[in-house]
Amino acid sequence: MIDKIQEIPLKELHDFRNHPFQVKDDDELRELAQSIRDNGVLAPALARLRSDGGYELVSGHRRKAACELIGLDTMPVIIRELEDNEAVIIMVDSNKQREHLLPSEKAFAYKMKLDAIKRQGKRNDLTSAQFAPKLATEVIGAENNESKDQVKRFIRLTNLIPQLLQMVDEKDIAFNPAVEISYLSKAEQEMLLEGMHIFQCTPSLSQAIRMKKLKKEGILDMEHICNIMEEAKANQKDKITLMADEIKEYIPGRYKGSKSRMKEYLLQLLMSNNPQSELNHL
Repeated sequence: MIDKIQEIPLKELHDFRNHPFQVKDDDELRELAQSIRDNGVLAPALARLRSDGGYELVSGHRRKAACELIGLDTMPVIIRELEDNEAVIIMVDSNKQREHLLPSEKAFAYKMKLDAIKRQGKRNDLTSAQFAPKLATEVIGAENNESKDQVKRFIRLTNLIPQLLQMVDEKDIAFNPAVEISYLSKAEQEMLLEGMHIFQCTPSLSQAIRMKKLKKEGILDMEHICNIMEEAKANQKDKITLMADEIKEYIPGRYKGSKSRMKEYLLQLLMSNNPQSELNHL
């Protein structure tokens, strides 16, 4: 059967459920919007029917956003009948070639695809069920130029509370410590977050490993976390920290979306010839 391309109203296109990839209003999206303005949508999106009406986008979320940006009402879409696991795998694969993927995007994308592959591969016999998870991580790793162990490490990040995961995306917490922290319970992660605020620092890999060890021993508590976090890391001894709430009112609106964008603005300000004059015009 040949797929038929249809012009579908944008208002009838709904995001894929639990879509792990962010659609950012950035330069890349604006470049895509300009390309669509000049040449139209060169590759149709892919969607499937929703049981409660409209269509669920499987691929083409950025194209939809770009079309909305330039005021289009419709876009070309291929409507295909897909079961859930097929749709998840296609959705993840269609986004994996993006140039810049956040750790959280990889984490949830890998987990969604791993779960879909495992569900597809279920058998009644014990042998296939036993080996399916290992095979799935190897397949995902090979497709993304990563080892199966690295795939598992990314998936571990899905166990982080949202505040800590955002800090990983913004490079405030390094990847390796984040993986170790992911073994802590949600309550323990909340305590760690409080300790990070108190001591204005993030855990090193060795500190994260020690907390994980104490967790396994069943003795990790706020006192232990504070004792570990008050040990200043070498690269943080001369660190000056400003809380986001303290400076947010001085930051232009377009830079307030994330800590990394706020940091970008402050660095630009510091590198300017007369930063004080810039502040006076905010």
